[in-house]
Amino acid sequence: MVTFKIPDMTCGHCAATIAKAIAAEDAGARVEFDLPGHLVHVAGNSAIPAELESAIREAGYSPSAVEAQPARSGGCGCGCGSPKGVDLPQAQGSARGGCCI
Repeated sequence: MVTFKIPDMTCGHCAATIAKAIAAEDAGARVEFDLPGHLVHVAGNSAIPAELESAIREAGYSPSAVEAQPARSGGCGCGCGSPKGVDLPQAQGSARGGCCI
């Protein structure tokens, strides 16, 4: 899986355009978007990351590959490291506050 940070991806239309560009390079790729974080996660079948990055650029966006961060241990397994049931307002993933609630 490769992750791209795309600061100029701000809405669903942007995501659809990027998804189309990625599909043109790798029709079987699984694409997940994190609009608030400006991140695109791509699990590809055939395209190499540089080809995907180029396709996103050609679609009019400014991607940069993001190095994978090791998951923190503990918590629910999502990688946040918080104990289950603890409300962490700074935790990513949930508008309720903590992602492990």
